[in-house]
Amino acid sequence: MAAEIARTGGSPEVRASHADRDRAVDVLRVAAGDGRLTLEELEERLETALCARTVGELAVLTADLPAVAGPASGEAGDALRIRQEGASTRRGDGWVVPRRLEIRSAWGEVTLDFTDAVITHDTLDIDLDLRAGALKLLTRPGVVVDTGGLGMNYSETKARRPVDAPVRLRIRVTGEIHYGQIVVRPPQRGFGRKGATA
Repeated sequence: MAAEIARTGGSPEVRASHADRDRAVDVLRVAAGDGRLTLEELEERLETALCARTVGELAVLTADLPAVAGPASGEAGDALRIRQEGASTRRGDGWVVPRRLEIRSAWGEVTLDFTDAVITHDTLDIDLDLRAGALKLLTRPGVVVDTGGLGMNYSETKARRPVDAPVRLRIRVTGEIHYGQIVVRPPQRGFGRKGATA
């Protein structure tokens, strides 16, 4: 965020814009993904960043973190890519949800678990190219999924009716799926208890 202070003429008291806060959030999100921040530290700094009034306040939050690499637009740090063939990938346990996700998967399964995910944006755009596999989206109240822009070729979508709740994250899935399926459902509760009593 030192670049932001320089951009504003070197004054940390200049009021922060929405774009300034978004850039700070991106730095924090990437740092957490790299293991530089714990989940607790991330949540605390995110809360402060979203309420920050000046670029100086934002600079303090990111002073001990590396800048997000990428073009000056700051968009490069927003996208996450998953590429696999004949394998399975899972994101869960407090993963930080990006703005954009590009998935290229063949003969495998991708599971995105949003139940304990850190949500810093109100929209996630998924660009999907799935062949002979599955994309599983484990949702929670407030997470809605839109697959209207997805091209389906010998494939299917299985989705449970979402629980009525204020929308916190809207997931838009576009692209193509061939000989595969998308499953949208809440996580299965009580699985461990069932096994324990069997």
